[in-house]
Amino acid sequence: MLLDKPASPNNPVERRGYGTVADGLVSAARILLFDMNRDMVGKFCRIVSSMVMAAYISSALLLVARGVAAQESQAPMAPPPPEHNVRRMGNTPEPPEPPSLPPEEIIKKFAAKEDEYVAARPTYGYKKTIRIDEFDRQGKLSGQFLMVTQVLRMPDGRIVNKVVEHPQSTLHVFPLEPEDVKELERIPQFPLNSGQLAKYDLKYIGQETIDEIDTYIFKVTPRALDRTHAYLDGIVWVDTKYLEVVKTFGRWVNELGDVKFATMPFTTYETYRENVDGKYWFPNYERADETLHLKDGDFPVRLVVKWSDFKLLPAAGSAPADVSPGTSAPAESSTTPVAKPQS
Repeated sequence: MLLDKPASPNNPVERRGYGTVADGLVSAARILLFDMNRDMVGKFCRIVSSMVMAAYISSALLLVARGVAAQESQAPMAPPPPEHNVRRMGNTPEPPEPPSLPPEEIIKKFAAKEDEYVAARPTYGYKKTIRIDEFDRQGKLSGQFLMVTQVLRMPDGRIVNKVVEHPQSTLHVFPLEPEDVKELERIPQFPLNSGQLAKYDLKYIGQETIDEIDTYIFKVTPRALDRTHAYLDGIVWVDTKYLEVVKTFGRWVNELGDVKFATMPFTTYETYRENVDGKYWFPNYERADETLHLKDGDFPVRLVVKWSDFKLLPAAGSAPADVSPGTSAPAESSTTPVAKPQS
């Protein structure tokens, strides 16, 4: 707005009624800015209107898309192809499928088979190889103990172990004598026969294929412990077709803890079996791994026992006469061993 101002006699450029030239320019600028602002406000309103309309259209499209998706979700989905059938493991394992026979019947039948093996085993001779490997801290073989025996029947009917390869030892981290190794013969090869079954609780936990043999898996737990006997605490695998034990894994325990035989550090044994003459499942491979914790470091050690060349022993009186009486040894145990835990 232009202000009426009296003309100054000292300033000829001023004109009555219009103020100074500067005031005129300011007023003109205000009018121009007002016009510009009015145009900008108009443009702004048109932009906002366009944005609101776009948002409305987007919302409408989103609602339509959700409706279509909801309708599609109600339709059944095609199953994934077999090669993408992913099995997810949760915090709780899936319960095992029940076996084709009641677990109690399976246990009863394989225990009866164990009775047959206990009776048949002394009638067979075999070669037995005991090897203990010692490894350095880099995992390289640093020492070994090796002994090979042959099980034979004496003329008087006794079963003996004839040494066919004398003990050889290059072990460094712990001493071992041949007499210590003989303690392994006290480990029962058929611990779940009918005579021992009452001492254990067996729980069916699933199925697994081992060496192309379908098996039932049972967890074995001693019902009670004492200080003078060792009991199996582990797992057994039973052939689903013939109901025969084909593998065992576990440790021997008593009331005082894990049982160790002689000076050997091993506590947990994994034993595989071999079918002999098409009717008996005898142990043919046993392995145990342990780590010795010494002041110089940790040293892994491994025990491997192999049974091979199973053959029926000759009748009493026809055994070879060249067997030295000094090589006799007790037969391998088939019952609960008597053992004390070693420090």
